[in-house]
Amino acid sequence: MSVDDRANTRPVDHGSAIPAPSAGSSPTLVRAGEVASEALSARLGRWTHGDGTLAARLSRGIEALIAGGELRPGDRLPAERALAAASSVSRGTVVAAYADLAERGLVERRQGSGTRVAGAAASVAPVQRQGRGEALFSALPNAIDLLRTVPQISELGVQLISEHKPRLELALLPETDPAGLPALRTLIADMYAAEGTPTTPEQILVTHGAQQAISLVVNALVSPGDIVLAEEITWPGVTDSVSLRGGTVHGVPMGPDGLDVDALEQALARLRPVLVALNPHHQNPTGSRLPAAARHRVAELAAQYGVPVIEDRVVAGISFDGVVPPTLAAERADAPIIVVESVSKWVWAGLRIGWLRADPVLVRRLRGARQLADQSTSVPGQLLALDLIARVDDLRRANSRIHQERLRLLQELMAEHLPDWKVEPPRGGLSLWVRVPAGSADALARVAAAHGVSIAGSAAFAVSVSPDDHIRIPFTAPDDVLAEGIRRLGAAWREYRETLGMPS
Repeated sequence: MSVDDRANTRPVDHGSAIPAPSAGSSPTLVRAGEVASEALSARLGRWTHGDGTLAARLSRGIEALIAGGELRPGDRLPAERALAAASSVSRGTVVAAYADLAERGLVERRQGSGTRVAGAAASVAPVQRQGRGEALFSALPNAIDLLRTVPQISELGVQLISEHKPRLELALLPETDPAGLPALRTLIADMYAAEGTPTTPEQILVTHGAQQAISLVVNALVSPGDIVLAEEITWPGVTDSVSLRGGTVHGVPMGPDGLDVDALEQALARLRPVLVALNPHHQNPTGSRLPAAARHRVAELAAQYGVPVIEDRVVAGISFDGVVPPTLAAERADAPIIVVESVSKWVWAGLRIGWLRADPVLVRRLRGARQLADQSTSVPGQLLALDLIARVDDLRRANSRIHQERLRLLQELMAEHLPDWKVEPPRGGLSLWVRVPAGSADALARVAAAHGVSIAGSAAFAVSVSPDDHIRIPFTAPDDVLAEGIRRLGAAWREYRETLGMPS
């Protein structure tokens, strides 16, 4: 394979990477488990100001870095003399601070190995935690389901599926490649090239839907104890996958247009993540679309820090204003961007055909993992995907028109049954992220359940504790189901509003 066949023009380590400090930047805090004295002193900031002795203040500052994840179990703190010199304090101050941390069990001091942050690296066995995504598949019996975003199929989609005739010369192949049928990988690569992202078939891995693609990447790149960055509000399929591996997801703040890229850069420098997972185009659930300058900056940061970025594009093509942003991978060729997509959202949710685009080296690695998981993707499904992806532009436009009309219907229904709710429609996607005027989204969901409609609030999507003030309303259900669901939600809101003492 030539260099020209690679997604990235330089080798990229698809694990944890520590960037070299750029001009004018702060020195890297930790390299290979060793905490640099100058970097630690700089990161502690103005720790000498405050209450208590200097040793107590230094101890509290280091404790805060441990609590925030910047210092991790096993990291070796600087020698006492080195930190004292870097911080312009006496060695006795550092000795006393380390002693206080050791007494409280935050660090371990051993002869010959120095002072290390307490706790072993996370065990090989992942910690099993309850998945948040389960809530989106838990509609109550006989209740209207406003939890899931199951898109409607366009007439063109129905036609293509009905008229599909499998190519027998491909269907009868004696063996199947875990990476996907060569013809399908080539077609997907050509699709990306036509959209402005030069791609070779060796960069494509076909999967059972986008979620399997995300899970394969997480399983390959995340180890117990690792940190992954994602938007503070995001699809739980990402956070649940990381949790199953024993990793931790840190949420990056968002604004009206999506991810706060400045906050992302700070998190990359502080937390040393092994992976970033983003949904920048018609983000699920917020519907935000990352501006062009911010997309370019994300690609630059991925290249600068050497940290792989999963770009979830499953609803990028469902655009109500005709704008379909290019991939993040198109912004910078040497950035380790892993593009994930599928046909499920813009053709048919029942067809579980997805894929990822990545460096061929990573694709080969994931191909081996895929072979252990389920051998390969269904050949009949891949053959049908050939017909559908050949009409990708027409199908995306048809799907966008359908769901733009469904969004208008939802707005009309909300104006009738929830007139005091402020609605800001997204520019694409399949759901509305709407703020509850008062009270708790979780409490409203419980009242709504009693009225026979299931909804998901902020807790199902928040990476950590967040304001309990939004719900997601998909606009994918048939007209009569959506109309009855919003009518019931309106009745639930009126009942809940009375408990808050709000005027009718």
